Amino acid sequence: MPSPWSENFYSRLVAWLKILLPLTALGILSTLFLFSRNIDPTTTIPFTTIDLRERAASQQITAPEFAGATPSGDLISFQALTARPDPDHASRAFADKLNARIVLQSGNVLTFRSDDGIVDEVSDRVELAGDVVITSSQGYIIKTDRLISGMRGIRAETPGTISGTGPLGKFNAGKLLIEQDPSTDGVQMLFTNGVKLIYEPPEPKE
Repeated sequence: MPSPWSENFYSRLVAWLKILLPLTALGILSTLFLFSRNIDPTTTIPFTTIDLRERAASQQITAPEFAGATPSGDLISFQALTARPDPDHASRAFADKLNARIVLQSGNVLTFRSDDGIVDEVSDRVELAGDVVITSSQGYIIKTDRLISGMRGIRAETPGTISGTGPLGKFNAGKLLIEQDPSTDGVQMLFTNGVKLIYEPPEPKE
């Protein structure tokens, strides 16, 4: 049997450990806090309060897309990098890096590209602005400042002048109209208001 002295020593040791161990733990924790760097709580938040307010107000949408088909079977699609609603008009939205693609039933393809745009689905209207580029699979590349297009049908026009290149050479015009020919259901590009063409014959094949 253990002696009374060893039992007394064991009891005192346990009592001292109950006091020393918590004190040691507190000392270690205080040392960690002393040597840790100061942390600004705002730096750990991904967005500042101002940024969050701006995002909530803007209600920005990433990569919106609208797609549909005309009664004749032509496919139309609009895409943008971002879009945000117009606070003054519920049906309108402002778009950044707006792109449109029209795949005609004949197999030809038209594409529109612009820096900015205004989309109004209720009014069936899209306004592209800022370095607008119109390309055709038939070899036309046309540049202008603004282009107004429909969303559910093949209909587009430029309020101002255009310049471009095509199979016949370089050209300028006061206006471009893209529409569907009711007699043939084909799509045509009409250049009006003073057309100037610099004919560039194709290079002879070797």
